[in-house]
Amino acid sequence: MTVLGILLVLVLLLVVFGLLFRLQILTSIFSGSFVREIGMSNRVNGILMLAFLLLGGAAFAWSFIENYSKMNPPIASVHGHATERMFWTTMIIIGIVFVITQVALFVYSYKYQHQDGRRAFFFPHNNKIEVIWTVIPAIVMAGLVFAGWKEWSRITGPAPKDAVVLEVMGKQFNWLVRYPGRDQTLGVVNYRLIDATNEFGFDLSDQKGLDDFVAGEIHVPKGHPVLLKIRSRDVLHAVYMPHFRVQMYAVPGMPTKFWFTPTKTTDEMRAQIGNPNFNYELACNQICGRGHFAMKLAIIVDEPDDYQAWYAKQQSFSSQNPDVLATFKQKAAPLGSAETTPAAAAVVPAAKASL
Repeated sequence: MTVLGILLVLVLLLVVFGLLFRLQILTSIFSGSFVREIGMSNRVNGILMLAFLLLGGAAFAWSFIENYSKMNPPIASVHGHATERMFWTTMIIIGIVFVITQVALFVYSYKYQHQDGRRAFFFPHNNKIEVIWTVIPAIVMAGLVFAGWKEWSRITGPAPKDAVVLEVMGKQFNWLVRYPGRDQTLGVVNYRLIDATNEFGFDLSDQKGLDDFVAGEIHVPKGHPVLLKIRSRDVLHAVYMPHFRVQMYAVPGMPTKFWFTPTKTTDEMRAQIGNPNFNYELACNQICGRGHFAMKLAIIVDEPDDYQAWYAKQQSFSSQNPDVLATFKQKAAPLGSAETTPAAAAVVPAAKASL
């Protein structure tokens, strides 16, 4: 307590001295004897403003040019070109405004530094200027928002009827992928059925889910629409596929979707960038926990024939896990008889969730 008391006394003394110094300045101002010494610091600060503008601008330009290829990987989807045009249109408009305002900020700081005898002009209001800098940005922003809404509605709206459908589910800390079988319809899933074996929560009492299969990587055919059905098992994740210009949140309890059409196979992209080890990637770009770095999944874009060959080799989840299927058959057996009781019916999971 003694040390704390001494510290409090010292703080109070500093406050008192500060107030006395401030009082002295105010007294000299009221008496007319106060003279502010500007010195060289004002001039130095003005020059530093210009130096910061020039050096900062040069550093920004160098950084942008140096990292342009990293920020803009080659586009490998149909909608990616429209998204790219929209992005750079927005960046150019914002960039022009940014440069103008920053140049004005630092140049004005230098040009209108304090000089004895010069007084600032009081400019309270101007209706014409107010209208100009309100109406023009509003028109520009409305155009950008409309263009973005139009493109967003297209790629998140109904996919073509012949689209390849797959479901991606994020969980800490990896991605799960499932495909519909030959019926091209994803079966019902139930979060209450999730365990170490049945990570998707397959409800095998649904006949449409008997031929669904899971995959360790995503395969999609070139030139064919692909519909991604997206959900999360725990926290917020993000489906990010930079080469396809795809980003969509995986939200717990709220399924989302996105469709795109790939235009370059994995082999074609490898040849284009000169990297034989390249793979398209699905990554989570939301910090979802300490294992966030592990949330990556390879995406293979095949020629249509190669995709069909890969698809034909896949085995359904039910055939790979006969014990899980047998359990569902045992539960469903009492329901098939004419003497089904409420107790037997209660065996069927009550909460089903399907995209």
